[in-house]
Amino acid sequence: MNKTRILWADDEIVMLKPHIIFLEEKGFEVVAVNSGGEALELVKEENFDIIFLDEQMPGLSGIEVLEKIKEVQPNIPVVMITKSEEESIMEDAIGSNIADYLIKPVKPSQILLSLKRNLENKKLSSEKSTQIYQQEFRGISMKLQERLSFEEWVDIYRKLVRWDIELEKSDDEGISEVLKMQLSEANGAFAKFYERNYLDWLYGKTEEKPVLSHTLLKSKVFPQLDEGHKVFLLVIDNLRYDQWKIIEPMIREYFLVDEDDVYYAILPTTTQYARNALFAGMMPLEIRKRFPRLWKDEHEEGTKNQFESELLGEQLKRYGKKVKYSYNKILRQEEGRKLVEDISNLMDYDLNVIVYNFVDMLSHARTEMEIIRELADDEPAYRSLMKSWFEHSSLFEIIKYLADKHVKIMITTDHGSVKVQRPVKIVGDRNVNTNLRYKFGKSLNYNAKEVFEMKDPEKFFLPRQNVSTRWVFTRGTDFFAYPNNFNYYARYYTNTFQHGGISMQEIMVPVITMSSKE
Repeated sequence: MNKTRILWADDEIVMLKPHIIFLEEKGFEVVAVNSGGEALELVKEENFDIIFLDEQMPGLSGIEVLEKIKEVQPNIPVVMITKSEEESIMEDAIGSNIADYLIKPVKPSQILLSLKRNLENKKLSSEKSTQIYQQEFRGISMKLQERLSFEEWVDIYRKLVRWDIELEKSDDEGISEVLKMQLSEANGAFAKFYERNYLDWLYGKTEEKPVLSHTLLKSKVFPQLDEGHKVFLLVIDNLRYDQWKIIEPMIREYFLVDEDDVYYAILPTTTQYARNALFAGMMPLEIRKRFPRLWKDEHEEGTKNQFESELLGEQLKRYGKKVKYSYNKILRQEEGRKLVEDISNLMDYDLNVIVYNFVDMLSHARTEMEIIRELADDEPAYRSLMKSWFEHSSLFEIIKYLADKHVKIMITTDHGSVKVQRPVKIVGDRNVNTNLRYKFGKSLNYNAKEVFEMKDPEKFFLPRQNVSTRWVFTRGTDFFAYPNNFNYYARYYTNTFQHGGISMQEIMVPVITMSSKE
């Protein structure tokens, strides 16, 4: 195993010989130099794990050396050591992105602690996370055997999301595989739960039911309007709960999170159905019957969700909400830039709805574009890509602008997505829709045990094309593939992010309410 290499630069390095011997006895390799110039030359030529840098040296000062080191090796941790406790020197060092700050005279134990903090913190944190998850694994597994309520399922999903994010830091492939298996087990049990209760929720046969797509505005947004708040509803298409947790820390710098909640998307978990239901406040079949000009079936030409603003207006009118509202949909970067420029004009409205389609486009592009496949080839990378986009997006600029405007911000979505793994065979004619997670048609052939089947789709408030039309949905990480070229399509779509079916990731999605800190 390679020793940890330390570069120590101090013009009084001879006086630090006992410290160096102490570290070498602990198994570290220490390269000692007398000046900042020598340190810079070595950083350019050799690899070090950490640098100890005296702040006051003849020639180049510690701060100057630090800045030059960061130009060469921006990610290497640098610990500044100084005799001075002057605040300005500390601020200069901290502003230059130091890893730690020690005041002379330093003890060997202080040096060792700094090394552990900077070099072993990630490892220790990873080991602790692994240990805690191992303890919680049994509790989650036992809970999955019970007959859970929708709130308990939300609790289970929150825990699994937490561990999925936490264990990113772990190098233990075994524990990652255990979590993957538990997620699969949970998804199997969740699909049974959802299928068993879905109709009762739709028909209001039980008081114990989650907020669904078509009841979201009535349940979450309208009460805020009734209390007199100005509301910005930000609908980020295809935003999963784990992705929300990744961007949450950035938003918390500007807003207080009043409620971190989850609602249940309807089937199919796609934009055409779930998002239209969200804005209309009614199920797809009801929209089709009541507002035929605002609904397009899948076989029809044109965008299937181009009437969201009109549907929103109809819902507001239906519930007697006499509010002034705006609707903006952002499909391209330049549209986001323009909205940032015009954002002050939105302050005159009671309700501002802003739809961002970026995440949805990203998930589809990942299937089609090789470069996106490489950028987001697993769950952590997919989250990281989302975080990177958000950090530099016009959406984040809008949120920062609103921070001192005494408004409520609500962040939500229409559905999530799941990384598909297992192809299941289905046969259909040329009129069958193209989505990989659900199919409908009049002559479908499939294994009924592998799908959630709707023989009478109208009972589930979904349109049928003719009397023999039936709908089928995949569960967990399954996806549909036709027997013709089955192996080719199985390889092509495996490990891509899809939506439309039944999984925790697609169904249980965030709805977040926040207040200005001001």
